[in-house]
Amino acid sequence: MYQGPVVLCSASKYKEKYYLNPDFNKLPDQVKQELQITCVLFTEEVGGVILLCFDEEGNLYIETEADEDDILYDEIGAHLLIKRMQSEKKELFEQLEQYYAAFFLEG
Repeated sequence: MYQGPVVLCSASKYKEKYYLNPDFNKLPDQVKQELQITCVLFTEEVGGVILLCFDEEGNLYIETEADEDDILYDEIGAHLLIKRMQSEKKELFEQLEQYYAAFFLEG
């Protein structure tokens, strides 16, 4: 049964809000704080919206999007920042994938 992607967390420069999927409330507070800081700093730097999601196989991936008329959104900067985040947060992201596999994936 295909569930589609599952959003772990997101932040929006437009709404100036951070969202953590309530299904992940049992993550350690330190992890939740690190996710919030990472997402909020991302949107402060490049604008738009960032989403951290799990695909149907439990792989964590990062999406970013912006309103079509947002001339302040830095698409190149967003791509570079995502690459840097994936490198700097590699251990955290791997642990989140393990957590997701243990608690959310069947089999």
